[in-house]
Amino acid sequence: MLDPNLLDILVCPVSKAPLVYDEKQAELKCKASGLAYPVRDGIPVMLEEQARALSDDELKTL
Repeated sequence: MLDPNLLDILVCPVSKAPLVYDEKQAELKCKASGLAYPVRDGIPVMLEEQARALSDDELKTL
């Protein structure tokens, strides 16, 4: 689980939009950029080159 205070200040480095934490997949997801950033050992990896593209189905559920 990520600290809620941290989630309040983190934004997508590409779009500057808010992120949604997916605890099950351990990712921070951004609808605006369509990217999912991994969370490793409780630490968000906010690098575009480490992000994966979200599928159309995933984007619809955000």
